[in-house]
Amino acid sequence: MDSVARRIIDGRTALNRAGVAAHTGAAYSTVNHWHRHRARFGFPQGFHHDGREWFWLDDIEAFHTAHQAAKRAELTQVDRSGQPDDLVGSGTAAKILGYGSYRNLPHTLLNHPDRVEILADGRKRRLWHRRTVWAIADARTGRQSTGRTPGTTTGPRKPHPYADDPRLTAATELLAAADATGRDRRGLGIELAQQLGIPQRTAQRLLAAAMSDSRP
Repeated sequence: MDSVARRIIDGRTALNRAGVAAHTGAAYSTVNHWHRHRARFGFPQGFHHDGREWFWLDDIEAFHTAHQAAKRAELTQVDRSGQPDDLVGSGTAAKILGYGSYRNLPHTLLNHPDRVEILADGRKRRLWHRRTVWAIADARTGRQSTGRTPGTTTGPRKPHPYADDPRLTAATELLAAADATGRDRRGLGIELAQQLGIPQRTAQRLLAAAMSDSRP
């Protein structure tokens, strides 16, 4: 990677790919993925100067703002009604997050209840303040799916079943981040499942689809 990540060209600030990664906080391999699939992500067209590839800073900022907004728009609708200090169980927490079942609750919530009650039969009941559930919702970065969208119609043949699934972006970025840091890919399925609140098997399929897309 070029050590000169940013430069002033004709009075405007330009970034190379390393500069884009540093400015957006994304992994270098994620920037490469954005660039490789420009049509899908709307990544800016670069230009060459002094034999190197550059991107205008304002174009990158506009892209990243739109990219983050699109990711937020893919999240389930959060129920903001009720009082912040109200205590709710797993079923209500799932409804607040827009999930069809408590089984979709992320581990970051399940593993950190605000209160635990011991029931008469010895089972534990986990409770959270609404504000805790809202905080988890606000921290999400990927789509939280509750199942297939009703009324889906057939269309052109896709390369794989997840070709148009917005959750594929989260899988791609997780793989890119792991590759950039030299992490073993084993265990990414569990991490993605927790991040998106989906079954681990679905997470593994999303990762497989993302790996398929990344092959030349």
